Amino acid sequence: MQHLICFDMDRVLVDHLSTWQYVYDRLEISNHEAFNLYNQGKLDEWDWLKMDLALIKDAHPDITDQKMRELCEGTPLMEGMLECLQWIVDNGHEIAIISGGMQETARDIACMFPSDKPWKRRWGGINRHRGMDTKFHVFTNGWLERNDGSIDDYGRYQVQMNGKGSIVKMLQRRLDIPKERTISIGDSAGDIGMFEESELSICFNPWDEKPVAVAKMTIRSRNLLDVLEAIKNQIKG
Repeated sequence: MQHLICFDMDRVLVDHLSTWQYVYDRLEISNHEAFNLYNQGKLDEWDWLKMDLALIKDAHPDITDQKMRELCEGTPLMEGMLECLQWIVDNGHEIAIISGGMQETARDIACMFPSDKPWKRRWGGINRHRGMDTKFHVFTNGWLERNDGSIDDYGRYQVQMNGKGSIVKMLQRRLDIPKERTISIGDSAGDIGMFEESELSICFNPWDEKPVAVAKMTIRSRNLLDVLEAIKNQIKG
């Protein structure tokens, strides 16, 4: 029977604190002010995204879509990621990346697993820069490109901090895969919504203890082959 496996990206598929932070580090800027305001409840997620994009544009007024995509290149991937995702694909299951992280990094990962279908605009699809579609369903945040190639002031906001569960439920309806055949993997409190809509929830490489209390399984490692073993056991029953 076909299963749906949903992955967070930062600290799960990517071996880095944050794909946003990876870009900040390369630009030599800091978003600590916005991060602190958000944690104090003085900034919602939409304004946080706009503030982060303003920070990038203020520091680098000539920043372009092309440059942003180049800055995402080289993001370190989690050990065992390719083998884990390949097994899932080879065995006919569905994969979704559901993350507040950078859209370009998620698309880079998804494009490692191209479909045999030409690119088309679809819910959970990737952008036209790639030329072909992917077997994955991708939901992320990031920036928007203007017609002249510059970066818009308003970002691309698909994934709310507490909204991952609703994306999982929508995928289940569209793919006709029930909760009983859904597995989710995340590392933080933002993944609890996914966990609640999954038969098996795996807290991998946990950021804090909040998701550990909710997840059915915790794997304290940085190798996705450990997660793959748990996925295989769940699918095989």
